[in-house]
Amino acid sequence: MSRNQDSTVTRRKEILELIAEKGEVFVEVLSRKFGVSEVTIRNDLDQLEQKNMLIRARGGAIKLETGVGIDQRLADKNKINFQEKSRIGKKATELITESDTIIIDSGSTTAEMVRNLPDFQDLTIITNAMNIANQLVTRPNVNVIIPGGYLRKNSLSLVGPQAEKSLRNFNVDKAFLGVDGFDTRQGLYTPNVEEARLNEIMIEISKEVILLTDSTKFSKRSFAFICSVREIDKVITDGGVKDDDRKRLEDAGVELIIV
Repeated sequence: MSRNQDSTVTRRKEILELIAEKGEVFVEVLSRKFGVSEVTIRNDLDQLEQKNMLIRARGGAIKLETGVGIDQRLADKNKINFQEKSRIGKKATELITESDTIIIDSGSTTAEMVRNLPDFQDLTIITNAMNIANQLVTRPNVNVIIPGGYLRKNSLSLVGPQAEKSLRNFNVDKAFLGVDGFDTRQGLYTPNVEEARLNEIMIEISKEVILLTDSTKFSKRSFAFICSVREIDKVITDGGVKDDDRKRLEDAGVELIIV
């Protein structure tokens, strides 16, 4: 390894140590610290992002949270940020109108939405989530449609070719989605490829796409990519959203609803 290569490796290693310690780093500060140009630092950060070791942010980079690729059990997810999820779920119900046909994705936040659903006289809900369908059994004026497929026990959701084929038969007013990771530069993520594929179809057949996510999911990525930011219409989240994320959503024409 040449001396230049060695210094680059050392510098990038130190950058990762700094970001692990502080949570974020800035190009201007790193340039002064290492005595190299800002162009060199930007290249370092770009290369490290490509290796999924950090996430680029305006003027620097932020820490890539670990564990977002883990496909957590729904029972475990229900315990995380419960109060925020409850507020987000309640707010989402306000976007539903009488006689709507909607899709509700599996997830702990979408489950909170259904739990807080007011009484409608005429509502059709399509869902691949068994826990959500179970909540709707006692709702006499809600028509429930469940696509086929096989059951993923971690998420209690139906996935696979049969579920995908079934969903393509519908046109719906609104899709309410939950995610495991939301990077406002790239888009929506989930740990499971089949879940991602089903989410893509939900988005395709919906007139409006509404994302329900607490702010801890921002700046995170997971294994499977669902769609870009520009394919969603609204994001309902809590007040922990960073200014950079707000600005990127605004620039993409996405309505941000804070609860």
